[in-house]
Amino acid sequence: MSVITEDSFVFQASNALKREDLFPIREVARMTGVNPVTLRAWERRYGLIQPTRTESGHRLYSLGDIDKVRSILAWIERGVAVSKVGTILAKTESVQPVSTLISSDLVRADHARWQQQVADAVACFDDVELDRVYGQVFSTYTVPVVFQDILMPLWRQLMQRQQAFGQTSEWVFFDGFLRSRIIQRLLFKREGTSPRVLVCAIADHCHELELLVTGLFLSKAEVGVRLLSIGLPFEELTLVCQKIQPVALVLVSNHAPVPDLPKRLGKLAMSLDCPLMLAGDASDLAQESLMGSSIGCLGNEGAVMPQRLRQFLAGNLDT
Repeated sequence: MSVITEDSFVFQASNALKREDLFPIREVARMTGVNPVTLRAWERRYGLIQPTRTESGHRLYSLGDIDKVRSILAWIERGVAVSKVGTILAKTESVQPVSTLISSDLVRADHARWQQQVADAVACFDDVELDRVYGQVFSTYTVPVVFQDILMPLWRQLMQRQQAFGQTSEWVFFDGFLRSRIIQRLLFKREGTSPRVLVCAIADHCHELELLVTGLFLSKAEVGVRLLSIGLPFEELTLVCQKIQPVALVLVSNHAPVPDLPKRLGKLAMSLDCPLMLAGDASDLAQESLMGSSIGCLGNEGAVMPQRLRQFLAGNLDT
């Protein structure tokens, strides 16, 4: 297996960046599915994107700008008003790249290179090649980076494409591949009959793959993790916890919080004999409304979730 040194990484990423430095607005519209009128509105009205300009005034977008466009689109599709997206992005952008020695554009260029290799394998439905590239990505980056910065953004792009153009097969193939690989990893990490954290999705608030990825992140907290199936009724969680007796219950939501969510979570927390926590995108969005309650917010970053889980379980982090 080849080893990528820092020098070779910078060289490869630099070459990729030179090839794909800046993109005109029409190309960004083609890549993201967001029309130019909307892109200009996001810039002028909300200040969400700040592309560079040519001497003649034409907009040019970097790889980072394109990533931000996709993030904005994803939040809007989850039910967040475009006027609120800027605040959310400001929070999520506080997480720094994996190396402070390499510019963020070079890191994104390398991520894009890996994404393209994965996308090529998916487009050909080549499971052997996909498995090979998947293994190489894991030998290069940590688990949070692999999923948050490389695989899941591509998964969301394919999901948006199949919704817009009816191209479902590629997304189904890729989704099934990732779910099977994560399940294998979680089974390998299973810790017998030791006390475990239950991880469950709030109904219709995330896909199965997103639940599995969250479980994989939380498994880094050096505790047993057990995932409950998608579709479990919210009203039956108390009964399930009484029978399983977990050390904590983590609910996962990547949807904009509904108005009555804090009240429902508070009522559930009072009925449990274990701590209740919220993870996923909704965790950051609902943090202010849950402040002062007994419910812990784990956030949506793969590197942060296990740290906060350990701290909550140890009683070292206030809600």
